[in-house]
Amino acid sequence: MSRSVLVTGGNRGIGRAIAEAFIAQGDQVAVTTRSGGAPDGALDLRCDITDPDAVDAAFKEIEAAHGPVEVLVANAGITADTLVLRMTEEDWSSVIDTNLTGSFRLAKRAAKGMLRLRRGRIILISSVVGLLGSAGQVNYAASKAGLVGMARSLARELGSRSITTNVIAPGFVETEMTAVLPEDRQAEIKKQIPLGRYAAPEEIAGTAVWLASDAAAYVTGAVIPVDGGLGMGH
Repeated sequence: MSRSVLVTGGNRGIGRAIAEAFIAQGDQVAVTTRSGGAPDGALDLRCDITDPDAVDAAFKEIEAAHGPVEVLVANAGITADTLVLRMTEEDWSSVIDTNLTGSFRLAKRAAKGMLRLRRGRIILISSVVGLLGSAGQVNYAASKAGLVGMARSLARELGSRSITTNVIAPGFVETEMTAVLPEDRQAEIKKQIPLGRYAAPEEIAGTAVWLASDAAAYVTGAVIPVDGGLGMGH
């Protein structure tokens, strides 16, 4: 059966690959972005996830077009990297409000429909940085670590209604963000990764599709690293 799927931040990189993977298997996919550019076959919606009213309006559009959201992939996120002594209040609050509070808004709104359906899949996209930490990313690491506590609390709260909540923690992925790093920095990073390479976005997408599948119906509250072994032990 075709399901109603929402992927936030689905116009590029990991989010786009996830949206395309769900489209390829016949699901009805909605993609929210701030600037547009959803993949072909997706319902293309503008939504600022820091605005609760915009989130509610996006869900109403999706529900009218595809029915209640059955699979939520909360992928949208931002960075504002700098060392802690230079980090402004705005650097901190903007990243937390988008990455952590934005995911809360999405999960809360999606849960309304899922509870009525008595089924659903919530997938939060975190980062290996949320588990390992990273100099210059105190705000980003805190936001991504917070998703783990959120997911595990949701797993306990919603599990009795057959709603699973899980976290994917990608490592370094071949995207526009990593492509701009200097070659020597990229080589240095790859030396720390047991598999010696970056992930392809499609490898993160494959994990998301699996978590939303019947095969993963008994997986909830899990943090699944897709990081080439970078964060082992965390």
